[in-house]
Amino acid sequence: MPEQRPAPSMMERLKALLSVWRHASVLGVFLVVMVALAWRLVDLHVVDQDFLRKQGDVRTVRTETIDAHRGMITDRHGESLAVSTPVETVWANPSEMDGTDPRLATLSRMLGISEGKLRARLERYASREFIYVSRKVQPHLARQVMDLGIPGIYSRREYRRYYPAGEVTAHVVGFTNIDERGQEGIELAYNDWLSGERGSKRVLKDNRGHVIKDLSLVKDARPGRDVALSLDLRLQYLAYRELKAVVRAHDAKGGTLVMLDVDTGEVLAMVNQGSYNPNDRRQLDPGNLRNKAITDLFEPGSTMKPVTAAAALESGKFTPETQVDTSPGFLRFGRYTIRDTSNYKVLNLNGIISKSSNVGMAKVAGELGGDIVRDMFFRVGMGQATGIGFPGEAVGVLPAPPRWRPVEVAALSYGYGMSVNALQLAQAYMVLANGGIRYPLSLMKRSEPPQGQRVLSEDVTAEVRQMLKAVVEKGTGKRAQIGIYEAGGKTGTVHLVGAGGYEDSKYKAIFAGMAPVDNPRIVCVVAVDAPQGGEYYGGEVAAPVFARVMGDALRLLNVRPELGTGGDLAAKPGQASEDRG
Repeated sequence: MPEQRPAPSMMERLKALLSVWRHASVLGVFLVVMVALAWRLVDLHVVDQDFLRKQGDVRTVRTETIDAHRGMITDRHGESLAVSTPVETVWANPSEMDGTDPRLATLSRMLGISEGKLRARLERYASREFIYVSRKVQPHLARQVMDLGIPGIYSRREYRRYYPAGEVTAHVVGFTNIDERGQEGIELAYNDWLSGERGSKRVLKDNRGHVIKDLSLVKDARPGRDVALSLDLRLQYLAYRELKAVVRAHDAKGGTLVMLDVDTGEVLAMVNQGSYNPNDRRQLDPGNLRNKAITDLFEPGSTMKPVTAAAALESGKFTPETQVDTSPGFLRFGRYTIRDTSNYKVLNLNGIISKSSNVGMAKVAGELGGDIVRDMFFRVGMGQATGIGFPGEAVGVLPAPPRWRPVEVAALSYGYGMSVNALQLAQAYMVLANGGIRYPLSLMKRSEPPQGQRVLSEDVTAEVRQMLKAVVEKGTGKRAQIGIYEAGGKTGTVHLVGAGGYEDSKYKAIFAGMAPVDNPRIVCVVAVDAPQGGEYYGGEVAAPVFARVMGDALRLLNVRPELGTGGDLAAKPGQASEDRG
């Protein structure tokens, strides 16, 4: 008989049941997961097809900015003074790069950067997705860099500001920083106008970040608007050349020259020495950044005597032939003494201007009173803004004491005890040149003459112009004679102010004038700081610059010459004396 097996115990039955349950549970979970995955696949591919598309776009579609092209700055004839040229910026994604890649040595050499510093930066910012490698390089160089095929190295289009006239227009035009934001001059004053607005676009990129396709335009870039200056680049070059030459010839500390259109108040030329090249600022001297014609103040000295003469003529107390005794060549006010270089004895008002007599002008102003002299100075623009809207414009000082002391009136009459900038002085002479109308000055090209304010009568200004003509013909300004054009102007030689007061041996040589004097077209102010050597008078240093610049400028502007003038082009130094104040 077969052996009869004992019935399984309760424990054995429980173990068998647990084994079956465990196997069924695992199989059930597996089936549930498979069903869920199958359903998700069906859902993504059939029911919700947009999900995969969106996730793919997140990984490949990007929004990139479109740089706005900065507006041009031109002269009055459309010649470019500041333009933006396309360049490339090389950048890196450190998270995609191998810091030990041997090609980095070639890249560093091509871009002129330190290989060690580049590798250190890549290691320091290994977790980042963007760092600059080299900004605004030439496009052909960027192409060579990209041809190396280094993973994580990319380039993008940007713009770089370029200044065709370089240092010649630097103080007026100014410059931008690397992000094309205005830092000085017109670039700063009109930054919002020139900048425009950036745009954006959607692009498709591959897994290495390369743009495969432009998908759509999100926002179009709005380019900056152009600015047309009043400058005439021909006159600007001419003025810069002559000013630079005289500063070098006299080993001067610096200089300024301003030219104005007498009928519109437009600035035709404005130059300074020293200057700088805005295209290469690696060795830039911060002291050369200022537009000294607008920001720097000085005492105008004898160049204010014609304005005092205008006040005298307008008062009715004086005519050009009114005589004043200047003997014995000096005038004392307590402990102060005013001197002429010679005892000119009796001079008429015309002679006071021609000889530049401080004593004579002080006596004239003494009869007028300080308020009348100051009022005339204020009317022609002293002590107030010119309206040019240039950053950093200095207004200057025009004193207005509650009670005038005689010495203060005397000093003011010949341009001491006050301060102006070169542009203000040019504006005052513009009023004398155009028949007594004061226009707001402008560095922007004007399409039509502005509304001016009459501050002097035509008769008074005509008489003053004849005085200025005599200064050039036979007075202290003989070296300002142009030849085929008759000029008028006034010299000035003022002591420079140092830490301890007026410097005995340092001067500013000034000449302010106009031409043709009988029907002026241009006003010009020349100021040279601290000329060295034997010549330092305004008539010796500044007047010849005026003559050369104005003669060429009038010819360039096709101004009809005045033939038959008897100008002495060979006037020698020292032929006419000039008071230094």
